Amino acid sequence: MKINFKKLSENAKVPTYGSPYSAGADLYALTNGETVEFLPGETKIIHTGIAMEIPVGYAGLIYARSGIANKRGLAPSNKVGVVDADYRGEIMVSLHNHSNETQQITDGERVAQMVIAPFLAVEYNEVSELSETVRGTGGFGSTGKK
Repeated sequence: MKINFKKLSENAKVPTYGSPYSAGADLYALTNGETVEFLPGETKIIHTGIAMEIPVGYAGLIYARSGIANKRGLAPSNKVGVVDADYRGEIMVSLHNHSNETQQITDGERVAQMVIAPFLAVEYNEVSELSETVRGTGGFGSTGKK
């Protein structure tokens, strides 16, 4: 599958895969040469300088990169960003500093990864009763620990 994209800045970097079997393509920070500083608990929007044409029936799901999330505490503030097929604006990443130390993002740094995934658009149908299952209404922790 090919995804059309447009550079909104000549300095924007094309998303890349870290290996032939990577599910997510890395997204790169476009900070125009500036270093973006994150205080502990702070959230900031990081630009990528690219826009995409995601096909109908698919979404771009923006996830944390394990390296900066685990080692530096920087991860998407909304946990998973969703880029809809009809969005044509700049792809941006809302990064949050979960660590207790000030962190920095530099121009061209990999800040998140995007997975292009199919989804089902459903029609929600209100009913008075739902079918029964063995689990029933058992919620968090109801299936045990092991």
